[in-house]
Amino acid sequence: MPFSLYVLIFLGVPLYMVIHGALTTDAGHLTWANFHDTLASGTYRAAFKTSILLSLWTALLGAVFGTWLAAAIVVAPAESTLRRLITSAASVFAYFAGLPLAFTFIAALGRFGVVTDLFNDIGFHLYAHGFSITSMFGVGLVYVYFQVPLMVILVLPALEGLQPQWRQAAESLGATRWAYMRHIAIPVLTPALLGSTLLLFGNAFAAYATALALVGSTINLVPAQIDSAINGNVQVNADRLGLALGVEMIVVIVVVMIVYWIVQHRARRWLA
Repeated sequence: MPFSLYVLIFLGVPLYMVIHGALTTDAGHLTWANFHDTLASGTYRAAFKTSILLSLWTALLGAVFGTWLAAAIVVAPAESTLRRLITSAASVFAYFAGLPLAFTFIAALGRFGVVTDLFNDIGFHLYAHGFSITSMFGVGLVYVYFQVPLMVILVLPALEGLQPQWRQAAESLGATRWAYMRHIAIPVLTPALLGSTLLLFGNAFAAYATALALVGSTINLVPAQIDSAINGNVQVNADRLGLALGVEMIVVIVVVMIVYWIVQHRARRWLA
């Protein structure tokens, strides 16, 4: 009951306010005009395209490097110092986002950042070669920073679920390492890997404070458009357009979570 009350107050009430505001006019009448305006606007469609592309490639990079790191530590003994250190660090770094993370990267890789100065001292000028922390690549680099440790947390239980007896049985039947990976390990892990990658996509797509602190509205992302609409930076009384954009983001996240639930249901069949 306390948890249900907590969810109702801090999730249910804000969700109702966003949906209600997107579906009504200032006079309180039901309308679909807010969604029509956002879907018909080329600026908002471009924002969704940019956000989806950014979320997609950062999720894929996070999935690849996170799986590689998790596979490297899963072979270590459960009580080893290295394994405990990496899992603890992943738990911390996965949720180190928002304004602190943005300012950390600005201080490190900004035009006058510490790491940038170090590269300048050795003769490699990052910004002269086209790098910028406020570019699409720079924002994606910051996203990957918290995507990789989150992937480690998500995929580690699946890797631990691979039974040693499966490999032993395959080897006793003459299977090579590649044959074991192709016919047993990869098919079993695929649902968990896909589900974890979907969560990374949703995590990047819903990120707000990090991108806003780094680039503001320089890059056309949905969170930046929501901020501009609600604060009236572009046009007056456009707050309901921002709420409509928020509902559309919720729809995307709901679709991602439904697909995630389907693939996780399949993964549980193998890893139970």
